[in-house]
Amino acid sequence: MEERLQKILARAGYGSRRSCEEIISAGHVRVNGHVAGLGDKADAARDTVTVDGRALKAAEELVYVALYKPRGVISTVTDPDLRPAVRDLVPLPGTLYPVGRLDFDSEGLLLMTNDGELANRLTHPRYEHEKEYRVLVAAHPDGNQLALWRRGIVLEDGYRTQPAEVYVEKKFGKGAWLRVTLKEGRKRQIREMGQRTGLPVARIVRLRIGELHLGTLKPKQWRRLTPQEVAALQKPAGSGAGKPAPQKSKKTR
Repeated sequence: MEERLQKILARAGYGSRRSCEEIISAGHVRVNGHVAGLGDKADAARDTVTVDGRALKAAEELVYVALYKPRGVISTVTDPDLRPAVRDLVPLPGTLYPVGRLDFDSEGLLLMTNDGELANRLTHPRYEHEKEYRVLVAAHPDGNQLALWRRGIVLEDGYRTQPAEVYVEKKFGKGAWLRVTLKEGRKRQIREMGQRTGLPVARIVRLRIGELHLGTLKPKQWRRLTPQEVAALQKPAGSGAGKPAPQKSKKTR
């Protein structure tokens, strides 16, 4: 049965569909000796598919890991600048890569897996899987600033963010902890949203991806997901049991 090449590569553990599309576009993939292009199809059972001259890896057992990524660790498998990478924190054999990213200075929940289909579902914008954060800002936000986050903010590149759910969890000295929920994940989005609304961001902790919660994990700790957690992530966004409703303070909203 013919399938798109990026789907075949993702299932073989080469990354999410989008990262596999990049591998194909860069000319690393051949089908029956011919360089493949984006949009090409193949039958994995009949055709010879190679990546950089090597036959597709045998299908691995699917692995799903929840990791508390600490600050100062990069969300990649390796780093050319030799900075600590998240793959170094999970001593399991085989292919394992992060789904989505947390920037170098952010921390919290990161999913790692070799399931390219799930990675595509969780990272593609059309699926709108929620991601929830605790965000420490260096000022006490007022109603107008929070309203901007809730309506959407035009970033430096001209992109208008989708409306965010945001409320003040508690004041913290001259600043405050916010609880923020997004349905998208542009690079350094929360930090730029804070910068453009006069709320410099000092710390970001991701608490939740879809129905998967950080729970009691501490920095550098990891655990395997339960079958129930994997099944919940595989469902369309919004079809799970739902997240617990936070207690919003009327005084600080």
